[in-house]
Amino acid sequence: MMDFPLTLPPLLRRVETYFGHKEVVTRLPDRSFHRYGYADMARRARQLAVALGQLGLGHGDRVATLCWNHYQHLEAYFGVPCGGYVLHTINIRLHPSDVSYVVNHARDKVLLVDRSIWPLYEAIRDEVELEHVFVIEDSYEDLLATADPGDWSDPGIEEHAAAAMCYTSGTTGRPKGVVYSHRSTVLHAMGVAAMSPFGISLGEGDSLLPVVPMFHVNAWGYPYLAAMLGSKIVFPGPYLDPESLLDDFVAEGVTCSAGVPTLWLGILRLLDADPGRWDLSRLRGMLSGGSAAPRTMIEAFKERHGITVVQGWGMTETSPVASVTDPVGELRQADPERLYDIATSTGMPLPFVEVRARAGESEVPWDGESMGELEVRGPWVASSYYEAPEAADRWTEDGWFRTGDIVTIEPAGYIRIKDRTKDVIKSGGEWISSVDLENALMGHPAVAEAAVIAIPDDTWLERPLAVCVLKPNESATAEELIAYLAPQFAKWWLPDRFEFVAEIPKTSVGKFRKSALREQFAGPASQLPR
Repeated sequence: MMDFPLTLPPLLRRVETYFGHKEVVTRLPDRSFHRYGYADMARRARQLAVALGQLGLGHGDRVATLCWNHYQHLEAYFGVPCGGYVLHTINIRLHPSDVSYVVNHARDKVLLVDRSIWPLYEAIRDEVELEHVFVIEDSYEDLLATADPGDWSDPGIEEHAAAAMCYTSGTTGRPKGVVYSHRSTVLHAMGVAAMSPFGISLGEGDSLLPVVPMFHVNAWGYPYLAAMLGSKIVFPGPYLDPESLLDDFVAEGVTCSAGVPTLWLGILRLLDADPGRWDLSRLRGMLSGGSAAPRTMIEAFKERHGITVVQGWGMTETSPVASVTDPVGELRQADPERLYDIATSTGMPLPFVEVRARAGESEVPWDGESMGELEVRGPWVASSYYEAPEAADRWTEDGWFRTGDIVTIEPAGYIRIKDRTKDVIKSGGEWISSVDLENALMGHPAVAEAAVIAIPDDTWLERPLAVCVLKPNESATAEELIAYLAPQFAKWWLPDRFEFVAEIPKTSVGKFRKSALREQFAGPASQLPR
């Protein structure tokens, strides 16, 4: 067989050759829409590659971005790696000290930054050693103007060469870098396409809107997937509020979208409040990831609005998509209860991703009940962190990545995350899943958000405390919530305490920041105000 490299230049040629007329649409800061074709994107991506070379960059040099989701960011997604350089997308929601750390740790040489994010750069400019900084709305265009796209040629990149890198959100310690190779990026796009939850296909005129930020793990790979399959892609720019997104769905005929559960919950509230305002007849489904989606939300979208919600699971270390919850085989004909059960799981691994769960040194059975830490391996799973040898213990001696997720695995292969190793509650020697309690609480009609944490207990070592945000104009008491949970859980699982707050602190990618809650409500239960 031919020794054909799995690199991004062939993908750039493909999208230009076969899908050059398909649209790339962006909501601009003034709320108007910019649109051009993939052919225009490919031409400008080649210009960017040539221009970076003219700046003196060599193969493997890092080009960082501080950008929202827009067409110029897509040009960087292709132009940077297709020039032989490495795209480093930086999470704009990190603390400035973490941003300066990752810029220096990655040894970035060039930065592309949106004008609206310029204050973040100003906060770190004296702490970093960048050689060039270009503002997307002005000097970026000047940079492109210096280059002739016809001067670009395939640099002959080796498929194991670095294409991109991303840092973890740094909830514990400094963020850690993960480098994605050309090969892993191409295979990840193929793997997601193989189990694409919405069957994105060329004949159906799909329009994909990734709400997941392009600064977060390559937007779950969807920009590359859309280009590979020739789907129209719509970028929301800086407007990620539910109303703006719903307007985008209608205006651009969006058929598929991807984002975090907190976003979908906000959209659901708007649709329930004004169900006839937006025509979403073209929207086939939404991928939810980042944290567990409540079953009540998945059911509500399907039964009240005819929209399918499919969950995906992954991490920065898995590029990130490793599993999705689409039913396969005969399970497609399962009864609604079983289908919702699958939809609320973590899903089945994508092709070539292998999983196991271990408790101590023993692998737990796939019985849907035994819990252990999930370990994964595969062609787009990282084998180490970038220049962080102190974190080598995240990989087992036989090469599996320790995810830190406590899971059960069904006989059919569906994974269900029960907790994080750092968040699981061990009460009297038994595990209590904070995730299960959170999802159940968010099924209560008065509860908008719920996070469950462990607090010290003199008798049981740890007991669950529930932190709840109530919906506007709704009320609930601890006694009412206990009564709501009681039919669903063993008595010893039920929270000992409820705290009602205006907002639950979140990480830079929208997950509950339980470390902050533990600090806020630290101390044994007997010391907490009742």
